[in-house]
Parts: sequence; structure tokens; C-alpha cells
Amino acid sequence: MDIFYGSTRGNQERVSASEAILQGLAKDGGLFVPDRLPVFDRTAKEFAKMNYQDTAYEVMKLLLTDFTEEELKDCIQKAYDEKFDTPSIAPVRKVGESYYLELFHGKTVAFKDMALSILPHLMTTAAKKNHVKNEIVILTATSGDTGKAALEGFADVEGTRILVFYPKNGVSAIQERQMVTQKGKNTRVIGIHGNFDDAQTGVKQLFADAELAAWMRERGYQFSSANSINIGRLVPQIVYYVYAYAQLLREHEIASGEGINVVVPTGNFGNILAAYYAKNMGLPIRKLLCASNDNKVLYDFFATGIYDKNRDFVLTTSPSMDILVSSNLERLIYRIAGEDAQKNAALMQSLGREGKYAVTGEMEKQLSDFYGNYATQAECAAKIRNLYESFGYVIDTHTAVAAAVYDKYRQETADETKTVIVSTASPFKFTKSVMAAIDKKYRDEEDFALADELAKIGKMQIPPAIARIRTAPVVHDIQCGKDEMKEAVKEFLLQ
Repeated sequence: MDIFYGSTRGNQERVSASEAILQGLAKDGGLFVPDRLPVFDRTAKEFAKMNYQDTAYEVMKLLLTDFTEEELKDCIQKAYDEKFDTPSIAPVRKVGESYYLELFHGKTVAFKDMALSILPHLMTTAAKKNHVKNEIVILTATSGDTGKAALEGFADVEGTRILVFYPKNGVSAIQERQMVTQKGKNTRVIGIHGNFDDAQTGVKQLFADAELAAWMRERGYQFSSANSINIGRLVPQIVYYVYAYAQLLREHEIASGEGINVVVPTGNFGNILAAYYAKNMGLPIRKLLCASNDNKVLYDFFATGIYDKNRDFVLTTSPSMDILVSSNLERLIYRIAGEDAQKNAALMQSLGREGKYAVTGEMEKQLSDFYGNYATQAECAAKIRNLYESFGYVIDTHTAVAAAVYDKYRQETADETKTVIVSTASPFKFTKSVMAAIDKKYRDEEDFALADELAKIGKMQIPPAIARIRTAPVVHDIQCGKDEMKEAVKEFLLQ
């Protein structure tokens, strides 16, 4: 049976997967969700015999039902190739009693590569399927990692342009350098004077701007998104949870059907939502641990049932999680509201108007799959140091949030269920914070010098993505105010 997609906010639009990918955001400002979640039609033992590419096909075919087998397999083969530095694509590493799912082996050394390597291929295939003549303009806000991965994926892809907004002082030095050195005739990167939430809100407003849409149509353009609001980002993320479980089964770390827990460092909620979808499609996940940093809006939500962004914004050592409006949470709210789009829309209106909303007691009961907690920057630094000193294993600051929260969960619950900790970025993206955590003597050194030291003490090679940007020229040196984003888009398209 075909899967169709509708908005979380209630207009009656029903579109195919390819149409949802092309649009990015529903016309009423809601997010596209499938009309049902299918159940996996392969057993865990069958998945355990598959490589990443085959796993991706068996998972994604269930949700992207208007793509032919040939189309989908072509997209997968183009995405998951030698761009990744390991044939396994997403290996699981056992460290002590925990299992780290390493999602940073792609071209930009962060987990966003897992979905953004395939999204351009899904989108260009979708454009052909739907006879789209306009040039597709990818408009994206980034807290650090999505931007570079999207730029890398869409650079010089025919029929597309890509514009990335990032918070000028809200990403690591290496993250910024990765973006501003990006080549590609169809690319532009702009630092905004504001935080990530300002960038994300601005992008959503541009998607909803009827005057801008008409202006673009006259010139042969249409928007789409590479953010995790795009269902074409979310579906590929389900794959690596299935693949991780299959790896544990293949290595005899678990028995078939045995439940596992998953810990996800969480900002915009897309990555953990993919795990939740995997659970609802039949993967034996018991508990979903939502790990927050000092911007603990999600921790407070799971503790109280109240989502409240009215708080100070904290710049932390895990900048990709410095987020107060977790866009993908809307898909979960829609689900626990009984897929009542009107109820969900009212909550989102409250968020827009008052900066907060409260779910009902009945809805809160449906959050029992989740556990929320947060880790301070000091706790994360201690975890990085402890793992290095105990096992010689070096993790980045975002993974450290997850690992530190997992420690708290075990202390609180004594739950010894085997647990996968999602490792979302290479430590080489955050050398200053990682090295200062290992030894305070590194605190004042420059990021790229510390990359050499990290390679030495961690017995690792500097990833090509990091080595390459050391001497790469800056291509994008543009800034704008958060209220100047519309003009920036027009200026880019008039080139």
C-alpha cells in the first residue's frame, strides 16, 4: 500500500513522498507526516546479513512508496559510496559496556552526512517524477553541521541552488571554516546576527511568504528545504538505527528480539524522532533517552509536559544543540495528540504567540517511551576525559552530552539494558573543547594546531575534511541581520 503525507497542522493536502520531499514544508506551515507507519517486512536476522546499502533500501522503500526500486536503489548507491571512510558506513564501537554508533564517517564528519548524502539524489529524482521545471532553491538554517553537509550534497547539482544561514557567533571555528570555504557556483553561505533559533524562524517565515513565493515563481524558482523538517531527511535517519541493531545481533552482542536502549544528543529532535519511528515500525527499542545540554528545553518538557522557550539562550561547547525551538518535536506532538491536526496547530500557535505550550495529561502518558535529562558543560568535559583516560577513546562534545546523560539514567534506574549511544560528530570538529577537556593546558591553543595534537594522543588520522579547510580560501564572507534574510535571498537569486 502506498504511503501518503499530510500536514501536522491540518489542511487536507495529501501528497506522495516525492511531492513532500520537493515541498519541504507543508503550505500551512506544518510538517509532513506519513498517514501511517508501516511495519518492517524483514526480520532482525535478515537485516543482520545486509550491508548498509541493502538495509537502506529495505527500510526506505516502506515510506518512499512512489519511488521505483530502480530509482531508490540508484539514489542509495550514489549516496553511500567512497565518500564514507569505512565500508560499514555507520560502525558500532563497543567501549566499556556501552556501544557507540559512529555517524561521522562521511564527507563532513558529522551525522548530517547520513541523510544529506542522499537527499540531493532523492530531490532531483522527485523533480523529474513530478515534471518540475523550476530551479529548486534549497533554503537552510544551520546550528553548525546541517549547513556544511547540505552544501556538500547540493554543490553544483544541476537544477538547484543552495543558501545556508548560520548564527555568526554560534558555531565552532572549524564548523564555520567548513562552510565559508565551500566551493560550488550554486552555493551561498550567510552569517546572521542572531542565534540558531533566529535563523530557523527566519527560514520558516520565508517559506510561508506568499509575496516571495510569487516573486520566485515569476523568475522560475521554488523553495525546498534540507533541514530535518524535510521528510527526505528524516526517513534515511531511520536506517542507521536498524543497521546498528543488526550489527549488535551479527556480533552476538544481543539475541534476536532483545530490547535495547538508545541515547541521542538532541537539539532539533529529528535524530531521536527517527529512532522513535524505528521503534514504532518494529525495532525492539525499549527506552529513548533524550540528552540535552544547558539549553534544556526538552529536558524540562519531558519532566513537566510544558514546552517553554522563554529562557536565556546559552552558548555551549556543543553548539549544534544550542536550540530552544526543536522543530521536529511537532511531529511527536501531532502523534500523541491522536493525529489531531487542529489540536496540534493550537499548540504550535501558542508556541508562536506566547513562546510555550502545555500538553494534556493524556498526551503526557504517551511519552513513556522517552527519558529526558541534561548534562552541563563541566559534566561533558569530565566524560570526555574519563573515556579517554579509561579506554583511549575520544568523543566529541555532543556525544559527551549523550554519554553523561546515560550515566545519570543508569544511576537513577539501575537499568542494565544494552544501550547504543549515538555519536554524532568527529572530535576533530570541536578540537578546542575536546582537548581542553582532556587537559586544561590545551585551552588557549588554536583549533587547527590542536587537530595535530588530537591525532597524536588519540592515535587517529586527521579527517580529509578537516585537513582540507586549513588552507582553503574563504569563498563566502557575507553577514546580515535576522530581519534582512528576505533581501539576502532575492539578492542571491538575482545573480
